[in-house]
Amino acid sequence: MQGENLTVWSFFFLEGFSRYPTLEIALFVFSLVMFLITLLGNSTLILITVLDARLQSPMYLFLGNLSFMDICYTSASIPTLLVNVLSSQKTIMFSGCAVQMYLSLAMGSTECVLLAVMAYDRYLAICNPLRYPILMNRRVCVQMAAASWVTGCLTALLETSFALRVPLCGNLIDHFTCEILAVLKLACAESLLVDMVMLVVSVLLLPIPMLLICISYVFILSTILRISTAEGRSKAFSTCGAHLTVVILYYGAALSMYLKPSSSSSQEVDKVISLLYGVLTPMLNPIIYSLRNKEVKAAMRKVLGQIPLFRTHESL
Repeated sequence: MQGENLTVWSFFFLEGFSRYPTLEIALFVFSLVMFLITLLGNSTLILITVLDARLQSPMYLFLGNLSFMDICYTSASIPTLLVNVLSSQKTIMFSGCAVQMYLSLAMGSTECVLLAVMAYDRYLAICNPLRYPILMNRRVCVQMAAASWVTGCLTALLETSFALRVPLCGNLIDHFTCEILAVLKLACAESLLVDMVMLVVSVLLLPIPMLLICISYVFILSTILRISTAEGRSKAFSTCGAHLTVVILYYGAALSMYLKPSSSSSQEVDKVISLLYGVLTPMLNPIIYSLRNKEVKAAMRKVLGQIPLFRTHESL
């Protein structure tokens, strides 16, 4: 193929899991159910944090942002997967591929920063409870949330713009979405500049925020262990346990995808990790945060009680 034909692809084929046709129906059902639960759970969490006056603290402001990111992240890729599983022509337009790549990177990058911000919030709440209302006032919370969005969106724009300028020698993407690493595997030659941009952004958004989270939790655990009452320790652990669980799930999958040697696993394994990373984690987030949180449970009962169907059911 000549140089002038390298960048004229108007569409791409998404191979997805088409090598395993017997599993595609099961994959469709699994992805659809997880997608609907993700939309319902995260939308409910956003709704109750907006409507309930008791959930106006910084933690719930950040949690609402996290839920919105999860909705955007899954909506960027899972509908395409569902359509392509049932379609014989598993294609996506170049413009659609670019948007999908950008949104996935932007939401993922923003979540990396926001999880570190949430760890800092928990550190201040537990280690400096008297100064917490001053240090984490509404203005500071909005600024930190906005900084997370700006950082994630700008780094995603940088990565996407570099990736889409790489000459491609094919249009068959061995993935179920326009995942940036899968697209770059179609490059006709390695680009040192693109590799350096990817490495720098990955280091800035994965190990560094994770290190800050670990440092925060060292101080948090040290403070919790000094609490005299068992009830106080239990409340502090339950407050931080949900966030720590989400961090482990999210960063575990992200690190295995973006900071590993390119030859360390097969593309099929990468696709499975990407599916779990894109479907399972966003679905679990609202469940994890509400499972042991009495405030969220009470707010949910209050909001549902205002719906005629649920109010009638409770009265029965």
